[in-house]
Amino acid sequence: MFIKKLIIKKLFLLFILFSLTGCGYNSLQSGDEDITAKWAEVLNQYQRRADLIPNLVNVVKGYAAHEKDVLLGVTEARAKVGAIQASPELVNDEQAFKKFIAAQGQMTSAISRLLLVAEKYPDLKADGVFRDLQAQLEGTENRITVARNRYIEAVKAYNTTVRSFPSNLTAMVFGLKTKPSFTVENEQAIAQPPKVDFGAPTAPAANQ
Repeated sequence: MFIKKLIIKKLFLLFILFSLTGCGYNSLQSGDEDITAKWAEVLNQYQRRADLIPNLVNVVKGYAAHEKDVLLGVTEARAKVGAIQASPELVNDEQAFKKFIAAQGQMTSAISRLLLVAEKYPDLKADGVFRDLQAQLEGTENRITVARNRYIEAVKAYNTTVRSFPSNLTAMVFGLKTKPSFTVENEQAIAQPPKVDFGAPTAPAANQ
């Protein structure tokens, strides 16, 4: 009798296992792991960018210390990014994810302003250290774009599985929800540099 119950129990477990496989459980787990890995790479590239900022600011400051608003803007934007706990768990908290992306968008805008300042100073543009940092920054921006796109594709595949039948039933049973992704607005805010007119007088300059 005991052996019969054990056999029935094993058969039941095998049935559950095959049912989960057929209902997308394995795909959901695989997709979740893929998103975590892709997001970790996004964070890695954003961190690499943040690490370049202090050196870039210092070089610009050496030639254009009076561009206080721009230098301060970059420093503050970096501080806001650093204040957010950047972790893989961000993809499970849509509000925290949006906050992080907004902070990165501000960082991108601040960097754009800083690089526009350099256009006003030929000696700065000719500085070997500045050119090296600028090249590293450009390379990092490209890697960020690639990492973001890979994350977007991973989220798209995962969310499709979560929403599709019958895997949506499996997702519901295990409490698996869709993951947040970069929106069109995010991409526009990050990709487009702000229009800055350094020829126009500013209030601080008038007081000097």
